[in-house]
Amino acid sequence: MKKKGLLLIMFAAFILVLAACTTSTGNEGSDGENSGSDSEAEATEENGSGGEKVLRMNNGEEPTSLNPPIGFDSVSWNVLNNLMEGLTRLGKDDTPQPAIAEDWEVSEDGKTYTFHLRDDANWSNGDPVTAEHFVYAWKQLLNPETGSSAAFLGYFIEGGEAYNSGDGSAEDVAVKAVDEKTFEVTLSAPTGYFLHVVTNPAFFPVNKEVAEDNPEWHSEADSFVSNGPFKLESWQHDQEMVFAKNEEYWDKDTVNLDKVHWAMVSEVNTEYQMFESDELDVTEIPSSMADQLIDGDNVVIEEQAGLYFYRFNVTQEPFQNQKIRKAFALAINQEDIVNYVTKNKEEAAKAFVSPGFTAPSGEDFRDVNGDLVNFDPEEAKQLLEEGMEEEGYDELPPVTLTYNTDDQHKAIAETMQNMFSENLGVDVELANTEWNVFLEDQKSLNMQFSRSSFIFDYGDPVNFLESFITDSSMNRTGWSNEEYDELISQAKQETDEQKRWETMYEAEKILAEEMPIFPIHYYNQVYIYKDYVKDIVRHPVGYLELKWADIQQ
Repeated sequence: MKKKGLLLIMFAAFILVLAACTTSTGNEGSDGENSGSDSEAEATEENGSGGEKVLRMNNGEEPTSLNPPIGFDSVSWNVLNNLMEGLTRLGKDDTPQPAIAEDWEVSEDGKTYTFHLRDDANWSNGDPVTAEHFVYAWKQLLNPETGSSAAFLGYFIEGGEAYNSGDGSAEDVAVKAVDEKTFEVTLSAPTGYFLHVVTNPAFFPVNKEVAEDNPEWHSEADSFVSNGPFKLESWQHDQEMVFAKNEEYWDKDTVNLDKVHWAMVSEVNTEYQMFESDELDVTEIPSSMADQLIDGDNVVIEEQAGLYFYRFNVTQEPFQNQKIRKAFALAINQEDIVNYVTKNKEEAAKAFVSPGFTAPSGEDFRDVNGDLVNFDPEEAKQLLEEGMEEEGYDELPPVTLTYNTDDQHKAIAETMQNMFSENLGVDVELANTEWNVFLEDQKSLNMQFSRSSFIFDYGDPVNFLESFITDSSMNRTGWSNEEYDELISQAKQETDEQKRWETMYEAEKILAEEMPIFPIHYYNQVYIYKDYVKDIVRHPVGYLELKWADIQQ
């Protein structure tokens, strides 16, 4: 078994790269199935005969959107990160490398970045990639009418938050095209990890001329233009996408694959069957087969910066009470869940920020702040009694735990249901809904108690912690704490790194004390590859990288 540990990035110039969005696990939402197309059969023949190199993968479901500011989830990232490219791109070592920008300068105060775009950076239709395309795309990201879930990432930019919140205008956003190939951005405060931030697909450029001519340019293969390693050759919605090598890409000589065929199969069991019948070259491991497959020779386990967790809605009974929230959290044995339910060698989460973030001291954030949420059924019972007494409950109001439709989410929810019964004497109802409905209900605070996930968007612990400030679009709990908000504000502006990290340690402890959420496990990535598949890179942030991938038979 191959094991690739999470790569830690030293603080010499950058902070650890780890990047996140809400994920449905990449498997929910699509009913599309693939029983093996003619194109897949041809791909097998071509790879075996020394013809075209064709990689066959599964994306799980239809991308939410291929418009960069909208496709803010894992199934969209898989596609966008290989069709397009931003100013910087994560290298094989997970650090930001020059991409569309061949170099840049940073002002003495650390706030203004001047990026110089490559002369040979073109779109797949032959148009040059210009600085104006970045100005157009980044303002679209922040435009409140766009409704982008990723807009908060643009708050680093001077004027970005004001524009997105309706208190400013597009003209106030500090991005400009100095000339055709020079792009300048001014930040509201020095941000040492900004080069990591702009690797996120939300910051990819948009061809302004194409978009203004056809606002739906991103919806079909024949209108889609890319500036990355591949172009979109065909797209059968909910069934299959086909990439072809982009001959207009500035670094095309690095790209080994001729094509990538993406199936859209939502069930991992079906995906594995397709892998076994040579219809796919890569597969996840079904939970039901983890015991027999996890230690196989072709299994690759890579850590991922993210958290599987549950949210309490503090605006609904009984979770307005802090002690009742903590009781439910401490009644869950995370170790049992990873050992006997998920079984993919995940690490049980005893706090919120995942391992892999290196502090100025050289220590890991997780080691410094330690375990904050430990299984303790006796304390859980005591907290439940105290909480019920505070609220005047003779009987606990009914509790419904909601998860989005998926076999593994169901298994975890059923295990938790049993733990609540055994450790608290509380009967919890279960409910499930499809991903799109689930996500909207969670955002609207329509659910009492629901599962969640977070994959880091950029390389700093504050990325997770900022999600739970008051009124954040990522909060989805109704929880608000002025001290917490102030600590996160300090963490995003403090230039003394040691002080900045101290504020983040304090903020995480407040989360554990007030418990609007509670953790289950940190994420990892587990896949089986065919012997001939080489050099697929999966960054800890969740970006899949096929730029260097190869088929060697």
